[in-house]
Amino acid sequence: MTTEDIEPLRLTRSRQANERLHALVPGGAHTYAKGDDQYPENLAPVISHGRGAHVWDVDGNRYVEYGSGLRSVSLGHAHPRVIEAVRRELDRGSNFVRPSIVEVEAAERFLATVPTAEMVKFTKNGSDATTAAVRLARAVTGRPRVAVCGDQPFFSVDDWFIGTTPMSAGIPTATTELTVTFPYGDLAAAEEVLTRHQGEIACLILEPTGQTEPSPSSPLPANGGAPTPGYLAGLRRLADRHGCVLVFDEMITGFRWSEAGAQGLYGVVPDLSTFGKALGNGFAVSALAGRRDLMERGGLRHSHDRVFLLSTTHGAETHSLAAAMAVQSTYAEEGITDRLHALGERLAAGVRDVSAGAGVGDHVVVRGRASNLVFATLDENRQPSQQYRTLFLRQLLAGGVLAPSFVVSSALDDADIDRTVDVVAQACAVYRKALDAADPTPWLAGRPVKPAFRRLA
Repeated sequence: MTTEDIEPLRLTRSRQANERLHALVPGGAHTYAKGDDQYPENLAPVISHGRGAHVWDVDGNRYVEYGSGLRSVSLGHAHPRVIEAVRRELDRGSNFVRPSIVEVEAAERFLATVPTAEMVKFTKNGSDATTAAVRLARAVTGRPRVAVCGDQPFFSVDDWFIGTTPMSAGIPTATTELTVTFPYGDLAAAEEVLTRHQGEIACLILEPTGQTEPSPSSPLPANGGAPTPGYLAGLRRLADRHGCVLVFDEMITGFRWSEAGAQGLYGVVPDLSTFGKALGNGFAVSALAGRRDLMERGGLRHSHDRVFLLSTTHGAETHSLAAAMAVQSTYAEEGITDRLHALGERLAAGVRDVSAGAGVGDHVVVRGRASNLVFATLDENRQPSQQYRTLFLRQLLAGGVLAPSFVVSSALDDADIDRTVDVVAQACAVYRKALDAADPTPWLAGRPVKPAFRRLA
């Protein structure tokens, strides 16, 4: 089979829209992970609308969608309970010169959901929340350095983190030098970093469950990055011993691991934690939460120097907070986390079965927690390959599956999963042919997909 044997996906309007986007929007998208360089050449659909687990592009093609909204839409698009809550607030005004009563209700609801936290402040995106955590940690400790988990791909768009990535242009070296890294799962290595920079590290910041998505250089470990017994508790002890703040980035793990995130599942309490993505089911809301004595330093009821914690014009838009409350109620009342796991387990089992049947079980690798599945595409030498990822994505798109990952939403049903597995089976048959040829090039029809973080465009 070659690319000519695939039923052509008609994306005329999407290609035109992509050209318009690139002419007006740097990168052609407002998130690098949504860029058309992340998709096979000329096969980057532009979305018209979505409902439940399906989206339609501007050319009228329908897809089963995974990783919806970069993991933010975990209940499915236009979820009735969320939309109803939002509509109730839209007629009442969205932003005022003083706090609305919705802010009280949303804070109470969030702290009931995440009982390990004592105060919360809402904002619009994850980067603002994690940067506020770092600023607060620096203020309360009087220390300049930040220690981030180097095995994890993203924490913030701000200089303290982006300066450590290949896209560090425009960031002073003096800023980058204040961020150090430690590996996930290795307490001795974390202690070595803290000792080497004794009295200088303000905080340890990490996703509590390890790497939640594969990097171009390595796939996820077989356990999906789950912490080894005692690791998180060990970090808690190290932070206490060295006088630094422990920060859990729960942007991805929040709700998908448990309603209270990974901290709720594993029982280790951080000093500060950040939530977003699933919190709003696509509406813009994220949160910084944590210990009262730390969070209050960004408030008015203390005698210390004030910390500019978070102050955003749109951080407490009433309809986004209403969406967050509806999401939390839906998770609690409908057992959404359990459903996400059940759907993910069904999908993972199906993909593993058909990939093994096609003889590519060691090359199309599904990993991660069932509620947050990702896939790695490995070459003839079982090394991560962007070329083979391109081949795989082309086949999925041709079959009506839009899947930069296999992260499920609760709107999927068994028929969606079965259809996806059938499409994966067809993709695996082509994958096998490419492996036998030791060259995927005939199946690419253009340049390979590219890593989101890279030095040159």
